Amino acid sequence: MTVAVVDYGSGNLRSAAKALERVCGAGQRVAVTADADRVAEAERVVLPGVGAFADCLAGLDALPGMRAALERVARERRRPVLGICVGMQLMAARGFEHGVHEGFGWFDAAVRRLTPDDAALKVPHMGWNELEIAREHPLLAGLPAGAHAYFVHGYALAADDGDDVVAYADHGGRVCAAVARGNIAGAQFHPEKSQRVGLRVLANFVRWRP
Repeated sequence: MTVAVVDYGSGNLRSAAKALERVCGAGQRVAVTADADRVAEAERVVLPGVGAFADCLAGLDALPGMRAALERVARERRRPVLGICVGMQLMAARGFEHGVHEGFGWFDAAVRRLTPDDAALKVPHMGWNELEIAREHPLLAGLPAGAHAYFVHGYALAADDGDDVVAYADHGGRVCAAVARGNIAGAQFHPEKSQRVGLRVLANFVRWRP
């Protein structure tokens, strides 16, 4: 079984791949790839992302057939897909970072700039934050109460359907920390930087059978 990590010029590819390798079981392997055909055939796909919404979209669109491959995996073959940080944000219908940009539309959601209620709180939101579990989900199974994860982001996904949100964080107000619908999920935090909590989430992902 192959877990494909999509390489489209975004950061943290190697750290994400190494974290996945730590939690993969026998018969599972991790492939960092920019090849759309390999992504389309993978049993699981991880879409990382660091930077601006539009830049990440442009990076994906620069890879021939990649957007179509992601649609095939997620929508037609219904294989598990995990977006990380901007990779999760791209799953929204649109993003409002430096203009309006159309996302994948996998979630009825928009990505907007963080606006904390407390003006003293900095944007981007950077550092460790407690996860508030909104509803049970296999990706979050086994996380201890008060689990903390590592965030780096200035924009956040706002879902029209609250049932899509499986975890929140607080940064001057509730911020979406993780979403899931069917075989598609996303984490605003970085599992590869979140130590035991992050490894648990990734271990859950490679065993997830939606």
